[in-house]
Amino acid sequence: MKVILIQDVKGQGKKGEVVDVNEGYARNFLVKKGLAEIATASKLNDMNQKKAAANFHKAEEVKATKLLAEELRGKNFTVKIKAGQNGKVFGSVTGANIAEALQEAGFGVDKKKVVLTQPIKTLGNYDIELKLMEGISTKITVTVIGE
Repeated sequence: MKVILIQDVKGQGKKGEVVDVNEGYARNFLVKKGLAEIATASKLNDMNQKKAAANFHKAEEVKATKLLAEELRGKNFTVKIKAGQNGKVFGSVTGANIAEALQEAGFGVDKKKVVLTQPIKTLGNYDIELKLMEGISTKITVTVIGE
């Protein structure tokens, strides 16, 4: 008997998969516990439509992220931080500071997307990598100036 898994079932498959199991196991355990539903033609069609819609939305998200990466590539952003006489900053510039500068410029980038190999503790220009999505990254220049 074919069933559509509603939740992950150990030894059978992941959520959304169509699996072939014994009829007794399907009716007495999987369906009764709400782990699966019997695979009818209409339910299979609904599942295929949902997968197609999810793939379409994922493709649109990837396209938008690639456009954002191209728009950001090579741009220069300024971060102001308190600094002493010799150019040494009080504290350090973090991913949150860089994300805030991007927000002020009109780019919605989360602080988790900013990749800093080491904290920025002096004034100057720095090349920073932004990992916007798996497989999509770009580089920007951040200028750290004292207040």
